[in-house]
Amino acid sequence: MMSIRPPHLRRTVRRLPFALAGATAGVLVIGLAVTPARAESGAGAPLGTVARTAGDARFVPGPCPRTADPIPALEGARCGTLTVPEKRSHRKGRKITLGVAIVPAATSRPAPDPIVWFAGGPGDDAVSEAQLAIDGGLNRDRDVIFMSQRGTYSADPVLTCPNIDEFNARAVGLVYGAPSTGRLHVRETRTCRERSARRADLSAYNSTESAADYAALRVALGIGRWNVFGISYGTDLALTYMREHPKGIRSVGIDGVLPPSLAGASLTWSAARQGFDGLFKACAEQPACDSRYPNLSDTFERLVRELEARPLTTTVTVPDRPGPVKVVLDGGVLVNWLTSATHLAAGVPRSIDELAHGNPQRIAQQWAGGKLSPQAVGRLAHGLAYGVFCSEWTPFESEADVIRAGRRAFPSFPRSVLANAPQLPFLHADSRAWDVPAAPRSVRQVTRSDIPTLVVSAGFDAQTGASNGAYAARTLSRSTVVTVPYVAHVAFAESPCAQAITRSFFDAPTAPNTGCLAGLQPPQFEIGT
Repeated sequence: MMSIRPPHLRRTVRRLPFALAGATAGVLVIGLAVTPARAESGAGAPLGTVARTAGDARFVPGPCPRTADPIPALEGARCGTLTVPEKRSHRKGRKITLGVAIVPAATSRPAPDPIVWFAGGPGDDAVSEAQLAIDGGLNRDRDVIFMSQRGTYSADPVLTCPNIDEFNARAVGLVYGAPSTGRLHVRETRTCRERSARRADLSAYNSTESAADYAALRVALGIGRWNVFGISYGTDLALTYMREHPKGIRSVGIDGVLPPSLAGASLTWSAARQGFDGLFKACAEQPACDSRYPNLSDTFERLVRELEARPLTTTVTVPDRPGPVKVVLDGGVLVNWLTSATHLAAGVPRSIDELAHGNPQRIAQQWAGGKLSPQAVGRLAHGLAYGVFCSEWTPFESEADVIRAGRRAFPSFPRSVLANAPQLPFLHADSRAWDVPAAPRSVRQVTRSDIPTLVVSAGFDAQTGASNGAYAARTLSRSTVVTVPYVAHVAFAESPCAQAITRSFFDAPTAPNTGCLAGLQPPQFEIGT
């Protein structure tokens, strides 16, 4: 399974390096109405250093959460855990714990309202994304708070299901969209469910409960007002949080927007179309690229059709593997490769051209390299991902809807490609195996708010699509909409301009400085011999 998350993040601290690829202070009991509008958890105490109970949630200072890789940004962080009910409709039932890390502001006189980070996925670990946030200067003037969403790597219980990642590695040698591959895929999903259900009530792992976790965290830390910044799926969660728990939010930034009212497999087809077209257009506007790789979009779509009819098998060498690896390229693989390869846009035209001339090695190595990396195993919380997909997405769209959306975006693609939306193969079959109740239809409501909001999209975003930002902003009356050209999904991760705009937004939420957009230039595309 793949999900809505930035592949370049997986290259650094998480799942996919793709050539793309302690002591507890005394308990302070408070009510839910917390008054201090400052980033402190006690009189004169730094944020996150005082144990505190608020309603049915309890924060306790302690060691920093575990991470799969060393995170230098966490050196000097103040950490602990938040304990909450697993299911708020059964408040006397099982409790779960969520890891919390607070990275102090870089200045000695920070602003009083911290920023809380909402991770992507669904299923990525927020604490492991701390380096991305700090490298982008998010803590320049404010403390930044990272809390693991329920089920993720630094939470307890952990619902990561390495068996799914291991299957994805083996599947590089299978025909991507074949019914036989789908049966194996669903079998691994079922195994994940069986293992996860022994540790958790799977119906409690979703955006509604996660949003309530963050509302509880703000109160348990004694914060009167804070700011929210969400990336990728974290934008879905942020919009849900704004709708359900608006109290105490000063401002919200969302980057790589996934509106809850649209989220699903159907949406990924329009996103792919937008991201691909943005990249192909940039090549066409660069004389050397256009001359060497004319009609790139037509070539790509032709290759999808040809490979789907006659899959190509090759072998490649990848790091950490002793011998050659068998890779099968079909139409579905090519679509999914490009969905992620927009993060390495400069090399995409050359890779497509080489494939068109009988050399699949670059694409095959990139595709297999990410799946077979040790960093691809055991980091994504599939239990949370399927909780979101199967309760909030698939109940509100049919398999026929997905095919229709694919056909609107790519009329020339065969049905076998259209049946498996980018990033989400066999999703409806997986949801039947996961077997959790559908969420109330209210989860699909648009978010209407006057909270100042920065809405950031990216011109090469093939994972969530730039049009999603404008859509979400229609009902956010004090929003600033920005599209950063020439970068892929989650502009903050790779664009210094996007980082500067985001920092300026938290300084002045109704008047961010977007001047850097005017100077941005397209990548210099590689020109093969």
